[in-house]
Amino acid sequence: MARGTALVTGASAGIGEAIARIFAANDFDLVITARRSGPLESLATDLRQQVSVISIPADLATETGVDRLIDTIDVPIDILVNNAGVGSRGDFAALTDEDLTGLLALNVISLTRLTRHYLTPMLTRGHGRILNVTSVAAFSPLPSMALYAASKAYVLSLTEALAAELKGTGVSATALCPGLTRTEGMLLNELPAVASMTPDQVAQAGYDALMSGKTICVPGTINEAAVNLAPRWLLREAASLFRKLTPG
Repeated sequence: MARGTALVTGASAGIGEAIARIFAANDFDLVITARRSGPLESLATDLRQQVSVISIPADLATETGVDRLIDTIDVPIDILVNNAGVGSRGDFAALTDEDLTGLLALNVISLTRLTRHYLTPMLTRGHGRILNVTSVAAFSPLPSMALYAASKAYVLSLTEALAAELKGTGVSATALCPGLTRTEGMLLNELPAVASMTPDQVAQAGYDALMSGKTICVPGTINEAAVNLAPRWLLREAASLFRKLTPG
């Protein structure tokens, strides 16, 4: 018998796919969603050998996409994983209105709507878990990635506040803050192994933190050191490395 149902956004590749596979391996039924229907359905077909999987293609950067996802799901969601997100690079002044609204709609608005929507029934039932995937970029402003870092700082702050509000309710909120991750589109040959992690490693760290009720998870020794020990000016200077390794 399944342990519950997990909704994973951005599940077609990378960290989202890895998280979905971990939940399936731990006997959770799944609702998975992503913009790309082909890879999403391929994952669903694979995981249906283990658990029940509902696959819902949706563009969560649009209000219509979020509405469609919410309206289509007809099963209780025990665990919400807000993984869908998009990055940006370049000087803030050079970003277009489309760049601004697209990133904020996906990284901030849709995540906030889904969190509020599924939190209410979790509180009514007295159990549930929320995992918001943010980034080490949430801990420092990053020149040339200003909007992305600001959106991830929002997610981190929201999650920490929720974790405090939810104490004693049976519902928990966890922020997963990975650093450089060897995901689709990343320039793999330029990533030193010691300075980066695989999606599987990040996903496992996030799953473990979520299930233990931890509020903040920064996977990787180097990432933890950067967040806890490095001064903010040094983190800002690291933006040049992110610019080099971020696709686009």
